[in-house]
Amino acid sequence: MSEPIVLVERDGPVAIVTLNRPDALNALSRALRAELVKTFAELATDESVRVAVLTGAGRAFTAGVDLKEAGQTGFALGADGGEIDLAKGLAAFPWPIIGAINGFAITGGFELALMCDVLLASENAKFADTHARVGIMPGWGLSQKLSRLIGISRAKELSFSGNFLDAETAERWGLVNRVYSADDLLPSAVKLAHEMASCDAVLLRNYKRVIDDGFASSFGDGMRLEVKRSAAHAESVTAESVEAARQAVTARGRTLND
Repeated sequence: MSEPIVLVERDGPVAIVTLNRPDALNALSRALRAELVKTFAELATDESVRVAVLTGAGRAFTAGVDLKEAGQTGFALGADGGEIDLAKGLAAFPWPIIGAINGFAITGGFELALMCDVLLASENAKFADTHARVGIMPGWGLSQKLSRLIGISRAKELSFSGNFLDAETAERWGLVNRVYSADDLLPSAVKLAHEMASCDAVLLRNYKRVIDDGFASSFGDGMRLEVKRSAAHAESVTAESVEAARQAVTARGRTLND
């Protein structure tokens, strides 16, 4: 019996999702894309899940769209031929997604990385946008997200050259938050996921939504959105709940400083 192409491991409220086509550098075949969308849809309905960690098996996060398959069947990147919308599928996941970028994240794989909320990288991670070299326009958000993360000039350098970006430079440019040794990457990602999962569940979910919605708006619209949602949330807050939260935060601070 063949191995599943997407592995899911549970660690309490954290779901560790692993792309599992290591011999193909986790290339995003139609089957893998469909299974990934299905996996996150199922996790979204699991009341025990609060954070997901996404990584790859072997030496790649993912080398991107399976070009051999695409050369035989054709491929419309943004709509995925009208069959599978990877970007929409991951965007619908209501909880934080931490990308643990263990190796190559190339073109469509780079786009998948940018669908995550937070990126952590192994020292072996390498990013590249080769859309212009393979003759495919990005359709999962890279052309808009990358420039907002690292600046328009740096984004253009990567996209117009197709050159690789190493993990240390990616951290310096603000693409990834931290770089770890290969052995420390996944444990560190899971640790961060547990820290996120320990927050108030309703607020965690709503906080992700207001950040994402504001990011897609102008600054002024985003500010107004925050005020509106803050006022709506305040209606459910009591003096007792604030005091309980204060005590919990104080206790956590003592623990972290010990």
